[in-house]
Amino acid sequence: MLQLKVLSGKKAGSEIVVRHFPFRVGRSKENDLVLDDSGVFDRHFKIELRSSSDFFLQAELSTFFAISGQQNVREAILKNADVIEVGQGRILFTLSPTRQSSLNLRENLTWIALALLTLGQVSLIYWLLKS
Repeated sequence: MLQLKVLSGKKAGSEIVVRHFPFRVGRSKENDLVLDDSGVFDRHFKIELRSSSDFFLQAELSTFFAISGQQNVREAILKNADVIEVGQGRILFTLSPTRQSSLNLRENLTWIALALLTLGQVSLIYWLLKS
């Protein structure tokens, strides 16, 4: 899904996996990510899922943020590896790494099917030579 990594500020190094939307960031304890760095408002911004693949970042109330070199932004569509600057903090927006499911069952069934096919062919050849 979505992952936020705090790059600078008091919570630098922490990583948060976003599992629900809207996801709110700010100084207040009601937010999903609480940042108490200077320049961060009580409810600074929120991240929403607008369509199946668009993450929308929107400033709350009269706040602004900087994103990937743009200053004083009120709203933006997030792209992978965008850096959000809020107050003295910087947050990296990335997609969570995906996990590959195990293929053991499919591989084992394939080997069993090949073994049965081989046995079938050997028995057919044996039957043809015997008759």
